[in-house]
Order: sequence, then C-alpha cells, then structure tokens
Amino acid sequence: MIELETDAGAPADLAAPLHVVGAYAPPAAAGDAAADAATDTAPRRPVPTAAAAALLAPLGDPVEELVALGFDGAAGTTVRVRVPGEGGPRTVLVVGLGPAARCTRDVLRRAAGTAVRAAGDVTALATDLAALPAVPDATGPDSAAPAAVLRAVAEGALLGAYRFDAYRSRPRPHRLARVVLAGVPGGDDAATALAAARAGAEATAWVRDLVNTPPAEKRPVALADRVVAACEGTGVAVRVLDEVALAEGGYGGILGVGRGSSVPPRLVELRWAPDGATRHVALVGKGITFDTGGYSLKPTAGQETMKMDMAGAATVAAVVRAAAALRLPVAVTAVLALAENMVSGDAQRVSDVLRLRGGTTVEVMNTDAEGRLVLGDGIAHAAELGPDVIVDVATLTGAIVVSLGDLIGGLFSTDDDLAAALTAAGTAAGEPLWRLPLGVDEYGGRLEGAVADVRNVTTAKDPGSLIAALFLHRVVPSGTPWAHLDIAGTAWRAEPGPYHAKGGTGTPVRTLLAWLEGLAPA
Repeated sequence: MIELETDAGAPADLAAPLHVVGAYAPPAAAGDAAADAATDTAPRRPVPTAAAAALLAPLGDPVEELVALGFDGAAGTTVRVRVPGEGGPRTVLVVGLGPAARCTRDVLRRAAGTAVRAAGDVTALATDLAALPAVPDATGPDSAAPAAVLRAVAEGALLGAYRFDAYRSRPRPHRLARVVLAGVPGGDDAATALAAARAGAEATAWVRDLVNTPPAEKRPVALADRVVAACEGTGVAVRVLDEVALAEGGYGGILGVGRGSSVPPRLVELRWAPDGATRHVALVGKGITFDTGGYSLKPTAGQETMKMDMAGAATVAAVVRAAAALRLPVAVTAVLALAENMVSGDAQRVSDVLRLRGGTTVEVMNTDAEGRLVLGDGIAHAAELGPDVIVDVATLTGAIVVSLGDLIGGLFSTDDDLAAALTAAGTAAGEPLWRLPLGVDEYGGRLEGAVADVRNVTTAKDPGSLIAALFLHRVVPSGTPWAHLDIAGTAWRAEPGPYHAKGGTGTPVRTLLAWLEGLAPA
C-alpha cells in the first residue's frame, strides 16, 4: 500500500514527478431560458484552485488553456498538462471537482481516487486536495472539518491504488509508492486521521482480495483457516465450529446449505474485547463461498459473480481486525457463517425442513434462498453472546439490486436510532445506505410454513428484500436492536469507479468502522 505524508508547503514548492490539483466546474447558469441556452453553447470555464492557478501560471491564462483542452471541471474528469519551469517542465494533473458549492469530503475522496488511478507510471505525486475547503454533508458541519477532509482524501488515494494481480501471468508493476498531501500541517490530528484512513483502507483491500479470490481457493475450511491466520497477533480471539460442533449445536441452516458440498461448513467467531468496554456489538456475515443455487439452480450468467457471495462474512471479519488495529474501546464480535451451496446427491431438496439454532424450523422452498438460512444460525449464535446490538451484512437478494442498483445498500432495522447512525456512517464513508420498511405485518404472515414454522421464500410477487429481512427478524431476540444490510448490489462492481477496480468493492467496511467509532465514549 502506498505511503502517505503531509507537508505544510504548497504543491508548487514541492518536487514531485506529478502534481495533482483541482479545478471546480462553473456555477450553474441562472436566468431566463434564452440566456441558459446561450450559456449551454459556450465553453464552460473551469475555476482552478489557488494551487492549480499557481502551478499553471507559466501557461499565461490557465483557464483558457484548460478550455482549449476541453476541460470544464466536471467531477471525475482529468486533464494532464506540461508546464514549463526554471528547473525543467512539470507535469500537472488537473482533477475536476464539480461545482464548489457541492464539493463535499466525498467529492474530494473520489477526486483523490481518480487522481491515483490516472497517475500512470509515476512513483510519487503531490496534491493539494486535502487542503481544499469542503462543504458539510448530511452528517453535519464536522464533515467539513480539516481532519475529516484529510481522512477522506487519504482514503481515496489508498483505495484508488488497489490492484488485484495475484492471478495474472504478468502482474502490472505498482510504481506509485508515495503521495504527499500538500498544504496540510502535521500534528496529532493529522496523524490520527491518516491512521484511521489507513486502517479502513487496509481492511477494505483485505475484503476485496478475499472476494476476488477464485472460489476453489476459498472453500469454507480454507476461508476459515485464512481468517484465523489473519487474526494471529492482533488481539482478536478466535473460535471455530467444525461440522461436528455444528451438528451437536443444532446449526441446521448452515449444515443444510453445506450438505451438497464435499467440503463441510464452518462457523467462525472473532472477538475484540478491550478492557473497560461498555458496549458490545455483534456483526454477523453471510459467507457462501460459492453459490450455484443448489437444486434451484442459477443459470450460468447468474453464477459468474457468485464467488462474491461471502462478502458479508469477509466484511465483518475485516471490521473486527480493524477495530483491534485502531484499539477502539468497543467490544466487537463477528460471526461468520461459511458454507458452499452446491448440487450433489446429498444436497438439500426443495421442501426439506431444517431446524435452525434456537429451534425455529424452516421449509426450504427455494435452495437459492440459502443466505437467510446460514444467517439464521449466525444471528442466533450472536444473540447468545449477549450483545447490545446485532448488525448482519449479506449479499442477500437480487431484489435489492433492482431497487437500489450497485451504488446504494439496503438497510432494514428495528431501531430508528440505529438506522440513523448507520445511515450517517454510510454518508461519512461514501457508502450510502437507504432504509427500507420492515414493519409490514401482512408480508410477515406470508412466511408461515405449511408443515414448519416458516418457509424461506414466499411468492414472486412479494418484495424479495423485505421478505428476506422479515425472515431474519424472526430469529432476532425481542428487544435487541438489530439492523440488516443487504449489499448484494454494492459488494461488486462490473465497471471501475473513482476508487473501485472491477470486482469486489469492500463495501461497507468503512461504514461499519465509522459507526463503531461513533459508539466510542467521547
């Protein structure tokens, strides 16, 4: 991972192979329709930041130069300019920030990621992005504080530098090794912001690595072993339940889903329990290491991305490791429900009945609705640990992708304060969540089974994401605040983004970390 450092100097005063500066888009035109139409036909003139204007000054009129290059400051756009100087020409990368009135910390986070991804073969760059003013976002004025902006820009740079080349015959060289955040004085606040950014980015990259790993190399036992190894020396306590312990403990959901695989399932419990912690959070993650759909078989196209069906489990494991790295004064337990949903002579059948941990019986009416079965066991296990709150994370339903796409995660919760806190944390992290309704009694009644307590699906006309959430709600203890994050859309990107490569995104690791930080005593 690249090194980050701060420097109080201006970018123009620093020696670097590449200088990255920002430029705003012009304010939206105002006036009558004729004036607006005339403005639309004229070139839009970007507004360089002070650092950009200083670096581009040798060109004469920097704005005219940028306009000539077709650059208007739109968010996410870039242009590379060679600038003459006394010590030789400099290379300047100008990144569009959009209108200044909408330049939040997430805009700057995205700009930093865009800059790093566009840096090319340089070994170092200097940028003023972390020194730019930001406007507050929905989380309040603190979102525009210098430390918050520094953290966001650092996260964008670190996340934008991510690559997954483990299986390429000729890995691309990682040339960029250092990013200097210019115009930012050092000190404790800056050090804390950079440490938090690095912990979140490293946790996110770890999840991306796990999600991107081919499914044959992360079957349940192998993935459990990899998680255990990653927790060595971190202060995180580990407990693993194998197939014998799962059978003795009545974990029928995990065992039922895993029956079709030649590799048995696992339940992994990770616990960060610092001295003096007054809050205990349980995180439960769906860990289907590959999902064929079982006998309710997915088509080939539906299986192409199913190596990512363990993203929830990877997320909660990464969050516990990061909480330990940051020494957060909050007890955090992660429960990973790991199984492989395959087809064989031993696989569960449609209409089989499973008994979950805690006793709830389930008619399996669709073997491709397996995530809620393993989560049922995982949530019941977590509840027995006596947490103050339970949050589960899962690539659970295709319906959430239809509803919210690949940029917004689904949120269901029994607690308004918990839902608000998670939503704010998602905004802070640039990983937005949208709360969906849960308390719909008539839909919940449709889950009643014919021969068992519940069935795992209802009809195709019912809202799939809500039905899945209502199923999980059945196993949450009454009175325990609970939230369910459906990340089926956000855990994977088919196309790259400002700080996402194709593949696993690592969302919502940084959201959960931001939320945990908010739980820490002031």
